[in-house]
Amino acid sequence: MRRQLRGVTASRGLALGRARVLHPQALVVEETRVAADQVEAELARLHAALDATRAELRALRERLHGALAHEVGEFIDLHAMILDDPELLQGLDDLVRTGRYGADYALKLQRDRLASVFEGMDDDYFRSRLEDLDHVVGRIHAALHRRGDDAIEGLAGEILVCETVAPAELAAWQARGVVAVATTTGSPLSHSAILARSLHLPLLVNVADLLAHANDGDALMLDASHGELVLEPGPDDLARYHERRHQIGRERAQLARLRRQPTRTRDGVDIRLYANAESREDVAEAHALGADGVGLYRTEFLFLQRKELPTEEEQFLAYRDLVLGMAGRVATIRTLDLGADKADRTGLALRSEPNPALGLRGVRLSLAHPGLFLTQLRAILRASAYGPVRILVPMVSGREEMQQVCDLLDQARASLLEEGRQVGPIAELGAMIEVPAAALGLGDIVDLVDFVSVGTNDLVQYLLATDRNHESLAELYSPRHPSVLRLLAEIFAFGRRNGIPVAVCGEMAGEAANVPLLLALGLRDFSLHPSTLLEVRKAVRDADHASLRRRATTLLRCHDRAAIDRWLQRC
Repeated sequence: MRRQLRGVTASRGLALGRARVLHPQALVVEETRVAADQVEAELARLHAALDATRAELRALRERLHGALAHEVGEFIDLHAMILDDPELLQGLDDLVRTGRYGADYALKLQRDRLASVFEGMDDDYFRSRLEDLDHVVGRIHAALHRRGDDAIEGLAGEILVCETVAPAELAAWQARGVVAVATTTGSPLSHSAILARSLHLPLLVNVADLLAHANDGDALMLDASHGELVLEPGPDDLARYHERRHQIGRERAQLARLRRQPTRTRDGVDIRLYANAESREDVAEAHALGADGVGLYRTEFLFLQRKELPTEEEQFLAYRDLVLGMAGRVATIRTLDLGADKADRTGLALRSEPNPALGLRGVRLSLAHPGLFLTQLRAILRASAYGPVRILVPMVSGREEMQQVCDLLDQARASLLEEGRQVGPIAELGAMIEVPAAALGLGDIVDLVDFVSVGTNDLVQYLLATDRNHESLAELYSPRHPSVLRLLAEIFAFGRRNGIPVAVCGEMAGEAANVPLLLALGLRDFSLHPSTLLEVRKAVRDADHASLRRRATTLLRCHDRAAIDRWLQRC
């Protein structure tokens, strides 16, 4: 029977396929005991499942390439760390060896023990780790009962229906042919949603009653662009699906023709589009799409994929390849941006903090390890000999931090010149504006920076005191909040008055629907994922810059998001 459900768009797209329903991984396991002479055999069964889970995570890690190696790799690394946690492993062994519990029941008991510790902490970070624990326990439980290696094979042409989805699972499912995903929970701002957009995989979240109505094998039509899911679509639905497919095909063909077209408004104003990148593939795509350069190159992947710190030479080669790949266009390299929410395997970043969003991260972590920071700065300066380079410093909150960075940068340059190393011209230095204090205190650092880049993902989070990954707060977190737009307008105006280029490098810049807002407020430099570059270019080419700037005063008088949406509808 046909049924139409509504959800929240997390990654746009259209799909028609069979439903594959994955029910929540609740461990409903009866208490079982093993005889004394069966303890070793049960331990062997448990250890075999643990080994199989490790091998599964390794295999998934090895299949990742390019941007996925960073975006998904950090979650796989986190799951691998949980899997090898001594408290988890020792507890399991003790429960089987001493308590003589079966492996399944021991897994449930140990999961519940660790979960009770996390649940007793009033902290979003630890609650998010509980979700990771459940994903790992679910993998171990599945390995205990796996009869073959076809657990998620045969997914081609299917739409996954589930409660939640981890980034690592998302990548694995797409590799096996999944055409879309629908979940009963989740946020359009989660890591999984961001990854789905990078993969061009349609994702619909917060679909109420989905698991109550969907069954394996049901025909599903998912239109994530319009927040719609239809179970057992009828003739009219299918006709609408095919019309939408043709429309999307036409739109893609039109976008493809913009690859070599200028990013210029209808009234002749040139806008610069830079790419956010973290791999050679991203750099090559940015170059092919005619990006003006790389506006944000993430260096964390050099640290997240290994157990030891990268050497200066290893970093230099990665940065040099970036610069060469841009063939004379500017490459903006962001210094290390690790923290408890993105802990590496070297132990450099703290694995847990009471509040990781406000903890030792970004430039704070780099300045806490000046030797490591100096190594990174030396590598960047060496790469600057091969083309134009800018250095971008994350999580800046005030002048003291930028002054210390300037001092270390001078020290790095002096040491390289003393050694006879080749370096380029003076590299421009910029600050990421993510902390409200930095946005309000731009005048305090104006003489220390050559440019600034607004990280809207975190700036919105801090300004609105709203966790951007908290699904219950999805309605509160919005870059279209009136206060956010007013603060952005002040930042852009400060840049114009002081001759300092200002870019926006958060998710906000990659949404074509936000282009009229940002142009009206005075933005000229966008930095975004290459996958959305052509859509944003089209939105710029469709815009009348002078008209939008004239309407900026009206925009800044809007008192709520509904008024801002109405302003956009009139564009």
